[in-house]
Amino acid sequence: MADPVLEARGVSRRFGALVANEAVTLDLRPGEIHAVIGPNGAGKSTLIAQICGALRPDSGEVRLAGETITDLSVAQRARLGLARTFQISALAMEDSVLENAVLGALGATGSPWQMWRAALSRPALVDRAMTALDRVGLADARHRRVADLSHGERRQLEVAVALTLGPRAFVMDEPMAGLGAEGSARLTALLDTLRHEAPILLVEHDMDAVFALADRISVLVYGRVLMTGTVAEVRASAEVRAAYLGDAA
Repeated sequence: MADPVLEARGVSRRFGALVANEAVTLDLRPGEIHAVIGPNGAGKSTLIAQICGALRPDSGEVRLAGETITDLSVAQRARLGLARTFQISALAMEDSVLENAVLGALGATGSPWQMWRAALSRPALVDRAMTALDRVGLADARHRRVADLSHGERRQLEVAVALTLGPRAFVMDEPMAGLGAEGSARLTALLDTLRHEAPILLVEHDMDAVFALADRISVLVYGRVLMTGTVAEVRASAEVRAAYLGDAA
């Protein structure tokens, strides 16, 4: 079995008396989509924040490509190839699609973001951005203002920005949020192809998308991993059904 690309090992985080995560261990393997599901308040957002560097664990460690990254910042992790998309869009809404993608490409180089408009004249960065936009089907929309895009197109752009990092792994936080059936189907198809470029740790409430995409699922309840298994194993678990899935299984 191939070594994991991304790992959380015994990660715990408390906020006063509240235990948000307790000894959470999971990994992401090459070529796979590993979904993390669970009810609201299960600790999913806290876990993702620790994996991506916005929060530091009280104990445990995070590893990327075999190297410990627990003490690194969000930006440092991004430059090492940990690409994140957000539940709430972090795009520059008044700028163009291409400008947003170039900003991502610039961030991957470690250059100061104050110089990003000058980066539009750097062919290598523009080419990198355009390659990512073409990958998600937005090359023809490169001059459009992000505020004028549909919600689904913004999700596609977020993936393109992540792609400019040349990622080793994606962490995607509810990418289907706010999408209708058509948008979800389009994004599901895109993510299914991206797993071969870099594996995806997927936090998602859309169980149709999870069941269609996931190679493995970890179920988080009260800050702990209740179980990790295949789609069939998770759907067959009476414990998981009682804790979260209900009729969705």
